[in-house]
Amino acid sequence: MKKPMIGVIPLYDEKKESYWMLPGYMKGIERAGGIPVVLPLTSDADIIASIADKFDGFLFTGGHDVDPGMYGEKKEEYCGEPCSERDVMEEALFKRVIELDKPAFGICRGLQLFNVLLGGSLYQDMIIQREPKSNIEHRQKPPYDKPVHSVHIEKDTILYDILEKETINVNSYHHQGIKQMSKKLMCAAEAEDGMIESVYMSDKRFVLAVQWHPEFMFNVDDDNLKLFVEFVRACV
Repeated sequence: MKKPMIGVIPLYDEKKESYWMLPGYMKGIERAGGIPVVLPLTSDADIIASIADKFDGFLFTGGHDVDPGMYGEKKEEYCGEPCSERDVMEEALFKRVIELDKPAFGICRGLQLFNVLLGGSLYQDMIIQREPKSNIEHRQKPPYDKPVHSVHIEKDTILYDILEKETINVNSYHHQGIKQMSKKLMCAAEAEDGMIESVYMSDKRFVLAVQWHPEFMFNVDDDNLKLFVEFVRACV
């Protein structure tokens, strides 16, 4: 069977002016039967269109905070520094991927990005802004392959179809989260404190995002491996 080619959004280090990548993103796709390829960061419309046309699916990785200007807010001091190169490229790429109805899997920032690009908003820092305060651990310390809280999965969602269970335990490392969910997205899972942990587009082939980090857990947890497997399967 043909192995699908999957474009992976690179991580970016401003201080070193370099692209970099966590191996879990690549190895998760590879173990699931796909061929991961790290993409360039570019704002060139022709290059982005060519990338969208040629690859079979796309993994939108974690990383920088999304620029609050993209959801109509002024950047607060507790918001992390955005990466304009990522924001520009991912906005153009995601729009084209949706038009082509190609599979897209978002992790952490990926979930937040999908929500913003589809008209939703974020807590610039959920720990500071969100009321009431939560006692759920959303910013754990290493090791990141250990679960720290549970999430409830909604039935009749793509996530439930993949995992076939109503509750799973996940790791968690994020300070931002969905404040106002896009009307174009459906909620697939929530944490015990009501934080949205997974979203999807019900009218697309495979557009799914999770707030936790399966790239750290797929080697020790079958549920997280299944996410990569079903994403890659959708790309075939």
